[in-house]
Amino acid sequence: MFDWENLRFFLAIAQFGSLSGAARHLKVDHATVSRRLGALEAELQLRLVDRLPRASVLTESGRKVLAFAASMEEDAFSIARLAQADQVPMQGKVTVSMPPVLATNFFAQQLRIFSERYPNIQLSVASQTHSVSLGRREADIAVRLFRPEEPGNVTRRIGTMPFAVYASRDYSAATDPATWGVIAYDAQFADMPHQKWLLAIAAKRRIVCELSDITTQHMAARTGVGVAGLPVFIGDNDPVLQRLPFDGEPFHREIWLVVHADLRHTPLIRTVIDFVSEAVGRTFNVEGQA
Repeated sequence: MFDWENLRFFLAIAQFGSLSGAARHLKVDHATVSRRLGALEAELQLRLVDRLPRASVLTESGRKVLAFAASMEEDAFSIARLAQADQVPMQGKVTVSMPPVLATNFFAQQLRIFSERYPNIQLSVASQTHSVSLGRREADIAVRLFRPEEPGNVTRRIGTMPFAVYASRDYSAATDPATWGVIAYDAQFADMPHQKWLLAIAAKRRIVCELSDITTQHMAARTGVGVAGLPVFIGDNDPVLQRLPFDGEPFHREIWLVVHADLRHTPLIRTVIDFVSEAVGRTFNVEGQA
């Protein structure tokens, strides 16, 4: 019988495409990953991975083993979720993944309230633009600005985040929309709904700068360099900014909460779900019950 722990290293190599990528994910050094892979191949007497200079490519045997290994990993995660679901004490760590605009500008302000209310629960907030796998336990709960489609998850819309157009109160072109300079994203975000809306606002207007995130766009708008399309909860609460009249299409992002079905009713997870929903409800339009 081979060492199942070695299989975990093989899975990471398959997932991240290289020994170095697997090492970063597993928080070990490159040599450890190489040694573990070599041990697994020796135990199975199969070459599973072709080690290329910049990547690790699965062999035909490696692809066959991967199918079984992925199933074994999912079963392992299911056991872990079952164990977590059966834990009654209201203490432990819960990881919540959410986009930076909410993590930085909204939820960070809720942490003191949560800590005072639930001192034995440690919240770990991961500020991430990409989707995480709840099935692989990359997070316990996810808050997203789109509806994730990963199988096995329970999703519900918990709010709507409206946007408006803002500029600093001393922005010289504020009263002349035809001369607005627009703050937008760079080309890598061309398919993002927010960027499409900004480009529609720009139309024939000049794009004065391209910035990669809403928080930086907010800071730029405060300097008077141009107008920005910001969430209302940010723009309306900044005394340096003014909301500008705008006759274009309105824009909003839906806020979705996601949890794996196995953990939905776990007391610890449920407590965090209810707190996040309550916090969102104080600021955004609430869309119903879980």
